[in-house]
Amino acid sequence: MSKSKFTIIFGLLAVGLTSCGRFQGRAEEGAGNGKVSFMLVDTSGNPLSGDGAGKIVERMREWTGVDVDFIYVPTDQYEAKLSETLKNPGGAPMIMHVNKMNQEIVKAANDGLFWDLNEFIWDPEKYPNLSKANRNVCRSLEVNGKLIGIYKARDIGRNGLSYRTDWAERLGIPEPKTPEDVYEMMRAFTYGDPDGNGVDDTWGLAMCNYTGPFDIIQTWFGCGNGWAEENGKIVPVHQTAAYKDALDWLRTLYSEGLIPRDWREREAKTWQAQVTGGHAGVFIDVMDGGRRIWDNLVTNKVPSVSNPGKTAGMTLTGSINGATLATSGYNGFLVVTKTADRETVEKCLHYLDKMCDDEMVVMAAYGLEGIHYELKGGNIVRAADHKKTSSDYSALNQAQCFIPNVLNNAKPSLAQDERKKKEIQVIKDNEKVAVFNPAVSYLANSPTYAKEGGKLDKIISEARTKYICGEMNEAGLQDAFDQWNKGGGTAVLSEVNEQYRAEKEKE
Repeated sequence: MSKSKFTIIFGLLAVGLTSCGRFQGRAEEGAGNGKVSFMLVDTSGNPLSGDGAGKIVERMREWTGVDVDFIYVPTDQYEAKLSETLKNPGGAPMIMHVNKMNQEIVKAANDGLFWDLNEFIWDPEKYPNLSKANRNVCRSLEVNGKLIGIYKARDIGRNGLSYRTDWAERLGIPEPKTPEDVYEMMRAFTYGDPDGNGVDDTWGLAMCNYTGPFDIIQTWFGCGNGWAEENGKIVPVHQTAAYKDALDWLRTLYSEGLIPRDWREREAKTWQAQVTGGHAGVFIDVMDGGRRIWDNLVTNKVPSVSNPGKTAGMTLTGSINGATLATSGYNGFLVVTKTADRETVEKCLHYLDKMCDDEMVVMAAYGLEGIHYELKGGNIVRAADHKKTSSDYSALNQAQCFIPNVLNNAKPSLAQDERKKKEIQVIKDNEKVAVFNPAVSYLANSPTYAKEGGKLDKIISEARTKYICGEMNEAGLQDAFDQWNKGGGTAVLSEVNEQYRAEKEKE
């Protein structure tokens, strides 16, 4: 492997001290060798260490036209290294991975450590990939209106509803479109003997002690995702009228036995088994979860209850009432530091843009054609020893943003069966109606939320569960809301909306 082509540094670059605790650019040092320095996570322990890694990196350099010094830091050491860099940012790498928006990152942004990428990435001629970034996801990475990072994309429309197709066919139930339709389906799956065994042993909704399904269901009623924009301000969803409608609907499910009475004691590892085992018919979570249930039914040749000559399956519906819960839309993000001057920023962004090309996304996932895989019928067929040779290329996926295509949508791809194709299509459709949390970046910059957020979230979550399970009445629910206000919620609301108004005034 040619060391002249690239450098991998394990650990952290030496960092310089700055005066007054604020970043003072040292772009001339960072750009001196013509390379882009990039600090990112080592998830495997052996990044770019295989015998074929040299060919991979040479191909990357040829494709992007950029030489990169990779600074790989082990996952369990990364946060400490990042914190050290933020405290002494004079020699910071030009590009750095950040796991999440928090007060430390917000402070660094306010101290001027990161470039405002709104100034650059929306130019489609310079950045044909990055310019297609989702604006809603980008807004969650803004600090005082400045875009401080490029998100590493994950599917936005991953959440939704799926159900046992054969159960619905046997009972003559059409695909649900509204909460009322879902209720009728769950009631029929509970009391209509959907499996035809003559035994009262089924229920509508699979549930465990993970309450994510409740968050998804709430969006069907229009109350938002965590927080919502309403009447010119941002409010937590529990302060919306639609929130109470959603809770009353869920309370009805529980009181009528359409979800297991002991759902709070059921562990997540038993969740999908409620459906694959023939006990529950509706599954509300990520669409790949519904697809995996479908895979299980097919693999185990579970007969359809509506047509025993066929295998049971799942219908992946996705959104209900024209809405579903958006994911954050990213799994970490990449910042460009002021170590890079303006010209070098464009070089960094050019590199990141080119790494989003399908050719690079595929290479980082599967390696090189003719070495790590072959194409047959337009699909990737991996070499028999691909697990042994993956250290040639897999670490490069940490350098990618996956905009506009996540791996599933990049071409060429592994052969996809009917079930995987349906999952991908539903996730794509969901993205159009996914409901985002508009307060993410504001909460990260809220001193009170940083201190009291965990406690405040717990107050609302516990009250929701008790109300749904009939252990709390409306007065008790209001008491919990009052407790949220007194425990710091009112201050959080003020801090969030102060930022929200300030940004609106700049528009």
